[in-house]
Amino acid sequence: MSESSLQHSAPPGPAVPAYEREPSFDAVPERSRWRYQPRRALWRSKAVRAAVVFTLLALCGLVILAMVREQTGTHGFLVGIGLALLPVPLLMAAFRWLDRVEPGPWWNLLFSFAWGACAAALVAIIANTFATRWIATATADPSAADTLGATVIAPVVEESAKAAAVLLVFLFRRRDFTGIVDGVVIAGFTATGFAFTENILYLGSAFLEDQEFGMSGFASVTAATFFVRIVMSPFAHPLFTVLTGIGFGIAALTARRKRFRRVALPVLGLVLAMGTHALWNGSAAFGPWAFYAVYAAFMVPAFGLLTWLAVWSRQRELRTVSGELPAYAAAGWLSPAEPVALSSMRARGMARDWAARTHGKAAARAVGEYEAFATSLAFLRHRARRGAVGPDFLAREQELLHHLWQRKEVAGPALTYAARATGRVWTPPPYRDYGGYNPYRYG
Repeated sequence: MSESSLQHSAPPGPAVPAYEREPSFDAVPERSRWRYQPRRALWRSKAVRAAVVFTLLALCGLVILAMVREQTGTHGFLVGIGLALLPVPLLMAAFRWLDRVEPGPWWNLLFSFAWGACAAALVAIIANTFATRWIATATADPSAADTLGATVIAPVVEESAKAAAVLLVFLFRRRDFTGIVDGVVIAGFTATGFAFTENILYLGSAFLEDQEFGMSGFASVTAATFFVRIVMSPFAHPLFTVLTGIGFGIAALTARRKRFRRVALPVLGLVLAMGTHALWNGSAAFGPWAFYAVYAAFMVPAFGLLTWLAVWSRQRELRTVSGELPAYAAAGWLSPAEPVALSSMRARGMARDWAARTHGKAAARAVGEYEAFATSLAFLRHRARRGAVGPDFLAREQELLHHLWQRKEVAGPALTYAARATGRVWTPPPYRDYGGYNPYRYG
């Protein structure tokens, strides 16, 4: 078969440079020191922006805590914190488990949680209170104002406030926001933080009411509130906001030239989040039977569907790894067994364990970093094939290949061992000639 026919039969996509023993990586500026960061003005510095953002979040946190304590009293505030904290580690662990294929930086997750618990909660409590009081004054019907505020005002205000965190990560941490799983995780952490603060308010207020009327035990308002908010529906706020995250995640996978779709999808996700939130709040406002009917007929199936979608997206990420990395194996950057080992979470764990037993903890850490960089490389190439990468694709690719090259001596044998131990077999892709494109030549 001729060379031209071989190239026509190969799958489309960006070319992969051939591996060399001492590549020079010319496209990455020397000043980056292999942590590629374009030069920015001081006011656009990541450190400056992070300091400003977290200072503002801390101030919002102090204000919202003072407001909640004023409404619940000191004892109610402390009880509310203790009870509201119970579901938080479970929810965070579940979302972090989804993010294991390509774990995002912890500071993105901490920012999302802090935004939900502090900024979004502060905006919600101020806006909801103001809107409800204004409606009550305008209509002279406080009961109708409370119902309208819960079913219309609150969903719009709260979901918009939580969506702001997802938007900020999408805009300013774009390299860490690569698909549906990232959208789900960021939205989930934001909603978990928001629900934490809201639960403090509701549980603390319930405890204060019990103290005033001398109620205790299972018949108390605190027990009923705990059962509904912590036992039955700890996933409610994450479920709503995850719809917004899915919209942003699909937009992250969309080609850059399709601007309308990249804007419309997050907006559609936000509208769906508001709609489901309004349905949930409305069911609680119209009596217990409506609440249980909506819970059984809508919330539980929706939660199951979104859980399936999140797990499917996680498996899709592993399929992306197995589909994109063979091109780098064909060019010599990876050993033949590495793509299949990297596409299995079990094999990844075995590789780290083998490196720890053979060479120590530092080697295991190097293998873990190698796995993360290889996964990022696969996702980068996948986005490039879809036209969803920026002009810094070449520099980013070289940076990731440089990190792999530095850890290749330790990680290669560990991943090969894991592939053999798990019985995974690698099938070579169609031959491609990469000799015509190699920016990694010797100096």
